[in-house]
Amino acid sequence: MVSLIGVLSLRVHGQVTSERLAAAPSEPQNWLTYSGNYSSTRYSPLNQITPANVKNLKLQWAYQSPVAGNWQTTPLVVDGTMYITQRLNDVVALDAATGRAFWIYRYTPAQDRVVCCGANNRGLGILGDTLFMGTLDAQLIAIDRKTGRAIWKTEVASTKSGYSITHAPLVVKNKVIVGVGGGEYGIRGFIAAYDAMTGREAWRFYTIPAPGEPGSETWERCPPEAKSFCDPEAWKHGGGSIWMTGSYDPRLNLTYWGTGNVGPDYNGAQRPGDNLYSASIVALDADTGTLKWHYQFTPHDVYDYDSVQVPVLVDNWAGSRVNVVTWANRNGNFYVLDRETGRFLLGKPFVKVNWMSEFDERGRPKQTPQPEGQPTYPGNQGGTNWYSPSFSQRTGLFYVSAWEDYASIYAPATSQYKEGTNFVGGGPRNNTSVPGAPGLGRSPINTWTEAAGHGAVIALDPATGREKWKFTMTDVTDSGILTTGSDLLFTGGREGFFQALDARTGLLLWKTNLGAAINSGPISYRVSNRQYVSIVSGLSLFVFALDE
Repeated sequence: MVSLIGVLSLRVHGQVTSERLAAAPSEPQNWLTYSGNYSSTRYSPLNQITPANVKNLKLQWAYQSPVAGNWQTTPLVVDGTMYITQRLNDVVALDAATGRAFWIYRYTPAQDRVVCCGANNRGLGILGDTLFMGTLDAQLIAIDRKTGRAIWKTEVASTKSGYSITHAPLVVKNKVIVGVGGGEYGIRGFIAAYDAMTGREAWRFYTIPAPGEPGSETWERCPPEAKSFCDPEAWKHGGGSIWMTGSYDPRLNLTYWGTGNVGPDYNGAQRPGDNLYSASIVALDADTGTLKWHYQFTPHDVYDYDSVQVPVLVDNWAGSRVNVVTWANRNGNFYVLDRETGRFLLGKPFVKVNWMSEFDERGRPKQTPQPEGQPTYPGNQGGTNWYSPSFSQRTGLFYVSAWEDYASIYAPATSQYKEGTNFVGGGPRNNTSVPGAPGLGRSPINTWTEAAGHGAVIALDPATGREKWKFTMTDVTDSGILTTGSDLLFTGGREGFFQALDARTGLLLWKTNLGAAINSGPISYRVSNRQYVSIVSGLSLFVFALDE
């Protein structure tokens, strides 16, 4: 269904070609992909807003969503028009300078859908005059960006089995690449590419290999006299979901994706082996989906350390000619990998870590499981999670939203697979040093204390993994990060503050209270020579700029 509000006023200047997507950094006035560019740096070259004048930022307009719940979207901005998703699976076209709505496309997902972790949709992809959205019931939809009308719809997987799509599609050449969520429901994860014109599937890569396929040897046979339940066909329900958008290197023609937890999450006894390709990065040929290399961050994961974090591509690492993938992982470590070969170059904790002690020369962690009833660091939500990091070309620093001093105590349990039902194998509980300290949830009144952990923005040197500076928060943070060409860093937090820091020093330069938790990443764009910064807080999108 389409609500036409002002479609005759919507001017579309030029098609978004694949060449424009590849050259997105040369169009700083726009925000053409989920992470701003194929390298996923979330860096904007715009510099009208500076450390000297950021204190003068003023709210220019706001748009309020009609649906309650965590709003985790990142808008696209194309030639003065903003395209944004809202729950459940709506798409809205807005004037990026005034907030005027042109049209709203409404899609109602199947009522019997099975979705983990909220009705989230994190954004869109674009090619030509077509927008692409994945849905909670695992459909992929193409939408005319001028009129808001659907062009085609393709079923990617069965929602009754727990499959969903919550991330923004990645458009590469003439293909739309998506993956499927549902790791808590015993899915067999995959990444697939679809023809942008027709919606027909072009290729599919399963993140959990079948017997006889490369990687299947890591799904080991059950011991002949297992002391507890062991599933001889665990791979069929092995997880490896995809719920964040990958990156792309046009020179290598490789696309990089992080995979989710293995299934069941916490009971490793019923799935012996490393369980590839869960908790891994996979590098795929963008034309064929062929696996070129992989690296597993957490072999035989029993902590729910999804490795779906956004891969950030950095060139000429540490002054060398090596181009790399940088990665702040949920398991608490910062990684650097050669993005052509997958060779392990660096691994270093950025928060407290006790599930492992060191890496061998190939980058395999030496795991140190904690005694029963004792806390594991980082906790279940990780040292970081899905919130987007940033890399600034000017400062050369990698910035991550982190959870510090946070741990969980794990209790595995047997889990029998049943289609469309929870399949996690036990679970964690929050570790606190103070009785009565809050859990992960938020009440209407913020009762959070640092006894349960706290949030921080940490600036890391990618050459060494060492911390350069840290900006500490009281509450934890679910906000992404944006850096700009004037050495500003914008971020939010669960406390409701939207703030600007000096990207070189971490000094707080400006903040405003938006009144609700920030669960998305900021972006910046330009209309008529005026730079804007936008952020979602609670049920509202807020857009700031300097007064004219």
